[in-house]
Amino acid sequence: MLVMLNAYSESNLYFTNIQLAKLPEAYAIFDPIVDVMPVIPVFFFLLALVWQAAVSFR
Repeated sequence: MLVMLNAYSESNLYFTNIQLAKLPEAYAIFDPIVDVMPVIPVFFFLLALVWQAAVSFR
């Protein structure tokens, strides 16, 4: 049991030290767009909910 807890705590260190990659300088102007891109699927999900609410969830 102690070995499992030790392995878990050691693997947890890798997740806390994640650094995001930087775009090359030529693409630095796209930084704001790249920051928003992971949220786009959530917008599609919300759009689907609004659409279904508009048609009374048929």
